Amino acid sequence: MDSIVGKYLILIGAAILIIGVIIYFFGGSLKWIGHLPGDIKIERENFRFYFPITTLILLNLLMFLLFRIWKWLN
Repeated sequence: MDSIVGKYLILIGAAILIIGVIIYFFGGSLKWIGHLPGDIKIERENFRFYFPITTLILLNLLMFLLFRIWKWLN
């Protein structure tokens, strides 16, 4: 295997570890994720539809800014 693949695997593992620690320690205070105004939620008797559009837009903006900063630092 190439050393670049190893670096990417380490980065992916570190990201999963960080996400796990955040969910473990701050899971109770992150209940607002997925319940923002603008998230579409339809519940009927035998039907449930949920589309977190506002949450997706917010996460997309956050990821865009992080990648922009990453690119600017390199």
